[in-house]
Amino acid sequence: MQRSVFGRPTIWWTFVPYALMSVLHVGALAVGNDLAPPTKLWLMPLLAIPVLVSARLKPTLAVILLLAALLFSWLGDGAGAFFPAAPELPLMLGFFGLAHIAYIVLFLRVLRRQPLPWWALVYAAWWIAMIALLGPHTGDLLIAVGAYGLVLGATAALATRCHPLVMTGGIFFLVSDTILAFRLFVPDAMPDWTSPAVMATYTLGQGLIVAGALATLREGKIQR
Repeated sequence: MQRSVFGRPTIWWTFVPYALMSVLHVGALAVGNDLAPPTKLWLMPLLAIPVLVSARLKPTLAVILLLAALLFSWLGDGAGAFFPAAPELPLMLGFFGLAHIAYIVLFLRVLRRQPLPWWALVYAAWWIAMIALLGPHTGDLLIAVGAYGLVLGATAALATRCHPLVMTGGIFFLVSDTILAFRLFVPDAMPDWTSPAVMATYTLGQGLIVAGALATLREGKIQR
């Protein structure tokens, strides 16, 4: 029987629904199809399938944190649809901030495999550059954007201590939110193709983080 990096019969098929929905969503965004909004709301529930299939993994804390990160990401994805009477952007930042905190705890408490590399300092430089470039355009949201940037940068930095898939996923997540930030605060400077680029990098980043987390738990290569 085919084996995988998960250390037991391959569960690659559990990622197929998420991958297909991601392609459909990004494609719909690229052509301006009406399928874009509803398909977005299916992404995180479908990505939860591999986690639920692997729900017998230990420690249980890892599964709880993964599902929490996906839940808050889903709420962030659908902030406008789920809470139409509330201001969408602050709500989105809040939910995604909670998702990143769940990932940070997961990386610190469960998935770490190696010391923080020196080059992870690039994420501190990224934060400083983002505040310098976008700060003048954020208005009353400067503090919220700065705080969200800190947790986003921390997620990417701490991912460097984890499985290569997790590290790569953290990079793509950071790229996605970087593009999104420029689309939100300096929209006139961003071409139309950056809209599907946001979601292409986002879906890839989230998928790689989950795949790397499950691979680490299957291998049992966890630093206590």
